[in-house]
Amino acid sequence: MPKVLVSDKLSKTAVQIFKDNNIDVDYLPDLGKDKDKLLEVIGQYDGLAIRSATKVTEKIIAAANNLKVIGRAGIGVDNVDIPAATKKGIIVMNTPFGNSITTAEHAIAMMMALARQLPEADASTKASKWEKNRFMGVEITNKVLGLIGAGNIGSIVADRAQGLKMKVVAYDPFLTPERAVTMGVEKVELDELFARADFITIHTPLIEATKNIVNAAAIAKMKPGVRIINCARGGLVDEVALLEALKSGKVAGAALDVFLEEPAQNNPLFELPNVICTPHLGASTTEAQENVALQVAEQISAYLNTGEIANALNFPSITAEEAPRLTPWVKLAEALGSFAGQLTEDAIKGIRIEFEGVVAALNTKPMIAAAINGVLKPSLGDINMVSAPQIAKDRGIAVETTNRDQQGSYEGYIRLTVITEKLERAVAGTLFASGKPRIIQVKGINLEAELTPSMLYVTNEDKPGHIGRLGTLLGNLGVNIANFNLGRADVGADAIALLSIDGTLTPEQTREVAALPGVRQAKALKF
Repeated sequence: MPKVLVSDKLSKTAVQIFKDNNIDVDYLPDLGKDKDKLLEVIGQYDGLAIRSATKVTEKIIAAANNLKVIGRAGIGVDNVDIPAATKKGIIVMNTPFGNSITTAEHAIAMMMALARQLPEADASTKASKWEKNRFMGVEITNKVLGLIGAGNIGSIVADRAQGLKMKVVAYDPFLTPERAVTMGVEKVELDELFARADFITIHTPLIEATKNIVNAAAIAKMKPGVRIINCARGGLVDEVALLEALKSGKVAGAALDVFLEEPAQNNPLFELPNVICTPHLGASTTEAQENVALQVAEQISAYLNTGEIANALNFPSITAEEAPRLTPWVKLAEALGSFAGQLTEDAIKGIRIEFEGVVAALNTKPMIAAAINGVLKPSLGDINMVSAPQIAKDRGIAVETTNRDQQGSYEGYIRLTVITEKLERAVAGTLFASGKPRIIQVKGINLEAELTPSMLYVTNEDKPGHIGRLGTLLGNLGVNIANFNLGRADVGADAIALLSIDGTLTPEQTREVAALPGVRQAKALKF
């Protein structure tokens, strides 16, 4: 009989789910706080169910000789060493969709509290001041809500805001016009959102592209008296710039559930009367906590009893028999998706995946999930092979797949096409005898290049001198070229250079490459 340890607080119903599935369960909700005791007992368990208190470190994983699965009741897995778990063959699962409604509701609650200054009015009244004239609020009816991020949580916020008779404008690079119509929102660019919004609420992951997305320059473009709500991630709002804007009155108020440093203590924003702060309560409702607890119990039970994998962060849905043949193709599919995703800057309408030859006869489902994950991850960050297909569906991104017998010279290959409003960009790859993924075509141009951790992609006019200029510039920048791969459509037409480099190019260095004569696009890629 499989044995599971629950080391954080989970509901009695969740514990009963394990028992109902013929799993021996030890419910020790305070054990997660005792690292030494956890280290001592972890070796006897097949499964571990946690929330955020238990820290599953490399040391714990090293001692977990029987552990097969770790299940996190919630989204964030910062408390789990996923690379160490992966190396040891331990599946790490989370419950990515259990908190969405609760987090969206918290953002709406914060917005309404901000509009009517509820915390300050509450404190004043309880101090017997009765300052009726001091707390003049604003209505939210007919106001413009600017939504930064229109994914799962953002779309729920939009729906609730429309019920409150607000006008919703949304910025999201992955929001298609069709999806915007379905949501009932107006799709706009970020600068237009800043200029029009009375309230701004943020629902994006924290990645390089979204870090300090609300900064001093952004605030300068906003309406005087704008109100800002952040229940997503600390670091999306530049706290120093926000502090100054609140003091000057440019921003009328801010409601923050998340901070750059958490637990947040002695933050200067705490001193301002027009700021509402909560201690990362986005997922803190009894319903959400119950939902994720039940979900994680079901997932761990299914995996231990039948081998079914759901919401895994470090492994696609592949059976043990399929793994040796399938895994290299899954890695290729994700790499092709990542390649296309890193080059795509516009809203994605569709993804087309073609399987030809030997790969078409395999189980392509995990490859499809891996490819979608690769495409979306550069922009969405907090996504995995399990959640990617659902997120694509939620965003109205059409995924089309084709399987066919071998027609060309390659025994098997995958072609992935990303479709936006402006263009279609295709990239194809295959596996060589070594099992290593290799690019064989980009935008219809044939070239062969091994995928390496750091690469430079350059499109240019096929004119003499380009290769020399590019090589000289990289030499001057101190960038070593490991491999230089070239392809062109025709003499004098479009050409592509795909370089493997040591180290990584900075954004400034990439801009210097883009500024070379004849260069149409230059992108630093990471795999």
